[in-house]
Amino acid sequence: MHNASSVYAKTAQKTASPRELEAQLLLKAAAKLQMIVDGTTTDPEQVQESLRYNRRLWTILLASLTEPTNPLPQETRQNMANLALFQVSHTRAVELEPDANAVPILVTINRRIAEGLRSVPTAMPERTDIPA
Repeated sequence: MHNASSVYAKTAQKTASPRELEAQLLLKAAAKLQMIVDGTTTDPEQVQESLRYNRRLWTILLASLTEPTNPLPQETRQNMANLALFQVSHTRAVELEPDANAVPILVTINRRIAEGLRSVPTAMPERTDIPA
């Protein structure tokens, strides 16, 4: 049974949209970081691995945001790039001086961005207050 579920999980990842894949990766990072906050992960090597995973993920996202072919609107790209820079620098600071109290903000940002990636974009309502 375990083999069937792992095959299904791998297939689901292969067929996931880029947005869904990014959301999954952000939630994975959030889960790893949450274990630091909860005190479940206390081994220094595991703590460092969790922080490193988050930093690397956001470094990759930042690189994607700066690609000229990125389809996001410029303002969205800039806002996301600012978040990415914060995540990378804050995570690095925690790597250098581990402090579980500095980790919740990283978890919150990861979860909120994943939530946004998973939400279905709605069409903008037509504005009727603009004169023709």
